[in-house]
Amino acid sequence: MARHLKSGFALVALFANGLPCAAAADLSLEVRDGSGRPVADAVVFAAPVGGAAPTVKPHARALIDQVNKEFVPKVSIFQAGTSVFFPNSDNIRHSIYSFSPAKVFTTKLYSGREAAPITFDHAGVVVLGCNIHDAMVAWVYIVDTPWFGKSGADGIGTLRGLPDGEYTITAAAPAQNLPPKVLTLRVEGGAALHSSISLQAAP
Repeated sequence: MARHLKSGFALVALFANGLPCAAAADLSLEVRDGSGRPVADAVVFAAPVGGAAPTVKPHARALIDQVNKEFVPKVSIFQAGTSVFFPNSDNIRHSIYSFSPAKVFTTKLYSGREAAPITFDHAGVVVLGCNIHDAMVAWVYIVDTPWFGKSGADGIGTLRGLPDGEYTITAAAPAQNLPPKVLTLRVEGGAALHSSISLQAAP
């Protein structure tokens, strides 16, 4: 059973033989802008209401490349504790920096090799730039939850394996200057969930 939710609070339950089934559920969140168009590269993540998310070891290795004087990808989302490598696929030197409170760092100028990985150990938004090429910019979301994802060209991001409980679901598209928006959703049973959220451009 699946229910489509426009916003706010939702309750979905799956029953077998008259009894609720405890199982993890997948949530597909459709992110659109104020004009109804799908928003690609929006980050989405879930946090339990009234409790911390379970501790799960983050991915050991994540990558943000530099190609044709651009960060690839421009928007990333990682779990706190993830070490990110920054390969330089250009034939020129780059120097990556961040002044964001969640992670302040600067790499030395380098090319043709990888800089030492940077560990992002605090939740928040980190904006990356290059000391040589001002047009280079990327956004890194660091989250304290194992349930996170990013939307595709269709605007849909999927959160997998949500256990029973109530969650705040956050969506944001920093590359498009769309402020985050949050909805609350309850999961009961293992049925797939579908919801949507509309991000409004900042005035």
